[in-house]
Amino acid sequence: MDVPDIVVPVRERAVSQELRYALRSWEANLPHRRVWIIGYWPPWLGGVEYVPSRQDARTKYANTTAAMRHACRRPEISDPFLWANDDFFVMEKLDAMPVLHRGPVREVEEYYAARASGSYLQGMRETRALLAEFGHEDPLSYELHVPLLIDKEGMLDAVSAGRRVEALHKRTMFGNLNKIGGDRIQDVKVLHRGPRFDRSTPFLSTMPDSFGNGEVGRLIRASFPQPSTYETTRRR
Repeated sequence: MDVPDIVVPVRERAVSQELRYALRSWEANLPHRRVWIIGYWPPWLGGVEYVPSRQDARTKYANTTAAMRHACRRPEISDPFLWANDDFFVMEKLDAMPVLHRGPVREVEEYYAARASGSYLQGMRETRALLAEFGHEDPLSYELHVPLLIDKEGMLDAVSAGRRVEALHKRTMFGNLNKIGGDRIQDVKVLHRGPRFDRSTPFLSTMPDSFGNGEVGRLIRASFPQPSTYETTRRR
C-alpha cells in the first residue's frame, strides 16, 4: 500500500493551536503523503489541501459525517486515508499507523453510563444495537483518539447503514462491518491539567484546557518546538 493521506475535519473558527502541534507531530512521526483539511481553513496553514464543507447541520456528529463523505468521495484523496482529529498527537516515530480499538462496545458503554448521559452515549447504544442487527453481537469500539485508516467504500457503506442514528459512532460502524480487527489499547485522551497520564504511549490527545494549561500540553509543545512545513507563520 502507498503511504496514505491524512484527512482532518476542522470546525469553523477553531482556535486550532492543537492542530498546529498535531501537524508537527505527524510530520515528524507519522508517514503520510498529503494533509487534507475539511471544513475550516485556519489562516496560518500552508502546504495542505483543502475541501470546503458546510457546518450548518443540527449536530456536530452530522457535520463530521458530512466531512467524512466529502473525503470518501474526493478522488484526489488517497484510498485508504488516515482520519484524524486536530488534537491527535503522535509522540514517537512510526513505520505505519497500527489499527487500534478500545475493546468491546459494551464495556465502553458501561464506563460512560456510570459517568454521564447524553447524545454520545445514546449514539453508542444505537450503534451497538444496529451492529447486532448486522450480526455483530459483541462489536469492538474504535472510538479512540488516534488516527484510523479508512477504506472509502467501506466507510461510505458504514455511514449509509447508520444513516438513521443521529450520533452515529462511524469509526465503530466502519471497523466492525469491515472486520478490521486490530490491537486493544486504553484511550489516550487526557482530560485534566495534572502530571498523571501515560507517557509510554506513542499517542496522546487533549482537551483545550489540558492542552493550554496542563502538563500534557507542556509536554507536547516541548516535544515539537519547531514549526512544520504546514505553517506559514512561525508563531509557537
